[in-house]
Amino acid sequence: MDNLTHSLVGLVASKAGLEKVSPGATVLCILAANAPDSDIVTLIGGRWSFLHHHRGITHSLFGTLVLALTLPLIFYFADRLIAKIRARQPAVRLKGLMIASVLVTATHPFMDWTNNYGIRPYLPWRSQWFYGDFVFIVDPFLWMILGGACFLLTSKSKVQLGIWLLLALILTYLVITVPIQRGLNQPMVLRTIWIIVAIGLVVSFKLGAAQRWGSRIAFAAIVLAAVYWGSLASLHWFALNEARIEARNIVYQYGESITDVAAMATLANPFQWSCVVETDSAAYRFELSLAGNSSALSQLVRHERADTVNSPAVEQVLRDERARIFLDFARFPVARVVGEDCMTQTLVQLADLRYTQPGNSRGAFSLDVPVDCPTKHAPEAIGSQSR
Repeated sequence: MDNLTHSLVGLVASKAGLEKVSPGATVLCILAANAPDSDIVTLIGGRWSFLHHHRGITHSLFGTLVLALTLPLIFYFADRLIAKIRARQPAVRLKGLMIASVLVTATHPFMDWTNNYGIRPYLPWRSQWFYGDFVFIVDPFLWMILGGACFLLTSKSKVQLGIWLLLALILTYLVITVPIQRGLNQPMVLRTIWIIVAIGLVVSFKLGAAQRWGSRIAFAAIVLAAVYWGSLASLHWFALNEARIEARNIVYQYGESITDVAAMATLANPFQWSCVVETDSAAYRFELSLAGNSSALSQLVRHERADTVNSPAVEQVLRDERARIFLDFARFPVARVVGEDCMTQTLVQLADLRYTQPGNSRGAFSLDVPVDCPTKHAPEAIGSQSR
C-alpha cells in the first residue's frame, strides 16, 4: 500500500488508545506503520537494486519483528539521553512502546500482502512470493475511512487544520485527475462519494464529533476498514472463480494447460478485476466485470512466457543481471523479440503482465534489452530457466 495509507493506519491505531501507553506513542505508531519500507535505502544502488530488495527482508516475519522491537528501543534510549541532558526524569515507557510497535508494525506486511505486488514473508529462509490480490495498491476509499477519522481526532489547532486542508486539496486533485488517466469506468461515482464524504466530515467537525465520541471514531474507522477489506476479499473470490471459467475457455481454444490464474483489484472499482491466465507456454490478460457488462475474451491479449520462448536473443538477455532481477520479481513474465531477422536492431522486451505488456515501458515492471544479432539458434530451449 502507499505510505499515506500506512501512516493513517498508524495514526488511527494511536487515537484508538495506543497513544496512552507512553509519551511519544503517536509518533512511534506512525513510524512503525511505515518501518518495513525502510528498504527504500536500496534506491541508493539504483532502480534494479530497489526492485531486487523491495518487499524483501524488512517485509518478512523475521524482519518485521526486528523492526518492531528496534524502534521502541531507539525511542527509549533517545529519551533517556535527552532526559540526562535536560536534567529531568525519563518519560518514555518501554513496555508500552513495545506493545504499540509490535501491533502497528504488523499491519504493514499484512496490508502489502493484500495487493498484487505481494510480499516474501519467509525470508531469509524462503523467497517465495505471496499475493492477496484483493486490494489495489492505492485505495481512495481507505483514504476516506482512515483519513476522515484522523482529521476529526487531530484537528485541534489552526496549523493542524491547515495541514489537513492542504492534504485534502492534493488528494482531491488526484481523485479528479488520476481516474481519467487510469481509465476508470465510472469516475463520477468515485468523485461523488469523495465530495459527499468530504462535506460530511466538515459538518461532523463543526458539530464537535471528536468531543462527543473521541476514540470511538477511531474504533469505528478500524471496523469499517475491516468490513471493507472483507467485502473486497469476497468479491475477489467471485472474480477468481469467474476468471477460472474464462481460463478454461481460453485453453480449450488454444490447446494449452493452465498453470496459474489471478484476479487482481483495480483502482476504485470493486466490480472490475484485471485477470491473468498463465499456461504451459503463454500468458493471457483480460478485464473482468462482475457487473456482467462486457465480454472478457473480447479484450484478451496473449504473450509468450519469458521462460518458454525458444529464441537465442532471449537466451542472451537471460544472462543480463537486470533480466535476472526482473524475472525473480515478475509474477507473469512475458517476452517479445523485435528485429530478430537482423534487419534492424534486435530488441528483447520483457514485461510483467500483471502491470503492463511488452513495448509499453512502465517503470520497473518492464525491461527492454538490445542484444547482438542472433546468428544461430541455441541447442535447447530456455524453458529450464526458472523464475
